[in-house]
Amino acid sequence: MTKIFAVHGARVTILTTPVNATIIRPNIDDSVHLHIIPFPTVEFGLPNGCENNFFILSDDLHVNLMKANYSLRHAFDSVLADLSPDCVVTDLFLPWTYDVATTRGILRLVFHATSNFLACATSALQQCRLPVDKVEFFVLPGLPHRIEMLKTQIIDFNKLAGTPMEFMMETLKEAAEVEVKNYGALMNSFYELESEYADHNCKRVGRVWNVGPVSLCNKEVIDKSTRGGEYPAFVNECLKWLDKKPTGSVVYMCFGSMSLFSVEQLSEMALGLEASRHPFVWVMRNEGNDWIPKGYEERIKDVGMLIRGWVPQLAILNHDAVGGFVTHCGWNSSLEGISVGLPMVTWPLCADQFFNEKLLVDILKVGIMVGSKVNTFNMETRPILKALVVETAIRRLMEDGMEANERRRRAKQLREMANRAVNKGGSSYEEIKNLMNELIDRKKCVA
Repeated sequence: MTKIFAVHGARVTILTTPVNATIIRPNIDDSVHLHIIPFPTVEFGLPNGCENNFFILSDDLHVNLMKANYSLRHAFDSVLADLSPDCVVTDLFLPWTYDVATTRGILRLVFHATSNFLACATSALQQCRLPVDKVEFFVLPGLPHRIEMLKTQIIDFNKLAGTPMEFMMETLKEAAEVEVKNYGALMNSFYELESEYADHNCKRVGRVWNVGPVSLCNKEVIDKSTRGGEYPAFVNECLKWLDKKPTGSVVYMCFGSMSLFSVEQLSEMALGLEASRHPFVWVMRNEGNDWIPKGYEERIKDVGMLIRGWVPQLAILNHDAVGGFVTHCGWNSSLEGISVGLPMVTWPLCADQFFNEKLLVDILKVGIMVGSKVNTFNMETRPILKALVVETAIRRLMEDGMEANERRRRAKQLREMANRAVNKGGSSYEEIKNLMNELIDRKKCVA
């Protein structure tokens, strides 16, 4: 997003912490300034160097990280005093930045790393007066489409009371309180993708600018491969492996940078992938090998590539050999799948992911549900989806037929729309230009 703002003439400073700076630095040029402040890991019981969610393997540490973020209030205020910016852009989960910025007479734009659909759906959920404890499913009121949710797909915030995640609940409440006070909201989305919900969201909160998909500013392979850090050595190996596969033949399966699975579930996933008889790249965060079925690695050595940890997802998704995406429906991954024109198997796990699945499957019609029905952060209590279920979903995704071909057609259509949106004259391009002009005009009037 800062790259895009800089292209439109803004002088941009990213305020970040030491470890995060090493991740960001390879991805920016001299047009973007990096301002680094220390991060209080030890004071909040975090491992040394634990400055973002990638290092988090428990709810306790996740909450400690959020509390550490809150402690940056004074450092943030000091930076604003020094830089005196015309506007600040901060994340939804940093609602305290509104008061700090406002006190100094600086506009705050809140960044939603989610969709307009999610913002509208969660607002509708809060208005829902149904006795949800007595029903299995309910319909979200007042939305442009009929959106039916299972009770188990919704986080029960009442059950978070007294748990480590209660702090997250309080943060979201605080964010909701300042939502209409902000100068506006930036969404990593584009108008044509969800026009009815973009309009609905604008009526709900006021000013909204759709500026995405922001990842499309990365045009070259090297740019797509360094977004999460330095260019990994295995990238070339992975891309060379994909080069040998037929166009559209490979399944890419990845569940983001935070998702973990039980040993039993990993084993079922492995067998399901194998049984689908499609080449695959499978990315996972779990450590250890106790889940690997007997003889599995030998059987799949020519058809599958298993990668641990972080991967350059954009580079892989953009490869011609990749024909389908099995995703947890995090918004970044969902939008990246849309941006490259891939149909998806949707496997939501927790948080907002079940809402994103509804958008992908019911509204955009580019997804196939694997059948995940319980919203939980706990990998051990999550119901197990058997190998046959995984195999069936992947076969439906990758094989030919009227239904599958229509999904591919719609996915390619969305890719074209996404690219038009960010190019000169497109909706997202014009939104950013209008925002910049508005800020410039406002500065002139104040002066």
